[in-house]
Amino acid sequence: MAQVQMVMPKMGESIMEGTILNWLKKVGDRIEQDESVLEVATDKVDTEVPSTHAGVVLEILAKEGDVVPIGKPILIIETAGDGAAVAVPVAAASNGAAVKSAAPVAAVAEKAMETSDRFYSPLVRNIAKEEGVSLAELDKVPGSGKDNRLTKSDLMEYLGSRQKGAAPVVTVQERQAPASAPVAPARSFSGETEIIEMDRMRKMIAQRMVDSKRIAPHVTSFVEADVTNLAIWRNKMKGEFQKRYNQTLTFTPIFLEAVIKALRDYPMMNASVDGDRIIVKKDINVGMAVALPSGNLIVPNIKQADKYNLIGLTEQVNDLARRARENKLTPDDLSDGTYTVSNVGSFGNVMGTPIIMQPQIGILALGAVRKKPAVIETPQGDSIGVRQMMFLSHSYDHRVVDGSLGGMFVRKVADYLEEFDIDRKL
Repeated sequence: MAQVQMVMPKMGESIMEGTILNWLKKVGDRIEQDESVLEVATDKVDTEVPSTHAGVVLEILAKEGDVVPIGKPILIIETAGDGAAVAVPVAAASNGAAVKSAAPVAAVAEKAMETSDRFYSPLVRNIAKEEGVSLAELDKVPGSGKDNRLTKSDLMEYLGSRQKGAAPVVTVQERQAPASAPVAPARSFSGETEIIEMDRMRKMIAQRMVDSKRIAPHVTSFVEADVTNLAIWRNKMKGEFQKRYNQTLTFTPIFLEAVIKALRDYPMMNASVDGDRIIVKKDINVGMAVALPSGNLIVPNIKQADKYNLIGLTEQVNDLARRARENKLTPDDLSDGTYTVSNVGSFGNVMGTPIIMQPQIGILALGAVRKKPAVIETPQGDSIGVRQMMFLSHSYDHRVVDGSLGGMFVRKVADYLEEFDIDRKL
């Protein structure tokens, strides 16, 4: 027998630590190599961490809720191979407490879930625990997944309805439970006010937005673009695109293509700030804001987006959007973005003043495409016609981006959209 240490893995270039959300295994459990053993949250995404070795869980070195630096031991696994035991303090965990006290919460949660015949993913179990949803109550929530499996969106929808006043079913056993049973986060006073505790992601978003407005003086420039030819081409080609490439052609990849071209023309917009230095990036990693089923926003990015044609961009956009909705994004998907685009038009908004994703220096909001009367200029004179128009709202960091650069950049994006070739071939 041999003992090996499993350490907190590296989960992205800029990520230096992770928070342990939930242990999926307890002391004494047998695990296979690459089997998920815990859930970890970073400042970018929640993810399951697989085991580095097959064997038996000997000791758990960190508790749920602990913030652990990358590379620090979190677990000791007893393997079947030969070799000397790894020298690790057995009596104490990383926080000084006895190792055996590091696992009870996970063990209790694991045991509770084992009493149900229904399968629950680790993410669903963790949310249920945080929101005070008992196993009996969870069993009664209808699922939309395969074989009636409960998905994250199912649970979030149920929690939303419960907070609005729908009383959960409480069993006799739950009524007799100890006073330490979890309490729902929403409370109502005098029937007119509801207090809802922010979830972890909402807290992180709030902190980032406050930090960004504190760090960067925001300026926003607006341009209106005539995208009639682009819209006609997209409507004409989307059926063939679906048939030929099995991909849904939305406006987003077409808009991103124009942004990427403008970033090539104005490389100083593809940069970040580090103290008194401007770091100009050679790779163009374009982030796209995606709405999650919970209502929160997340911003995965397309790495080296300038290397893709329209077909490749469409595949990347659809893949990131799908994995975001299914909570399958990786830390790498959210790391190292150089410029961000937010399609506020998908919510029916005509324009917005987006907040910069630090440490980037610009973000572009794309408004809804709407039919409007507009002046059409021709060699024979001007006329009024119905055109498909949209607003582009460009927020930029005025520490390093002056109005000339910020304004010229968004104008260039609009030029590329307006000059779209209506006869373009796939």
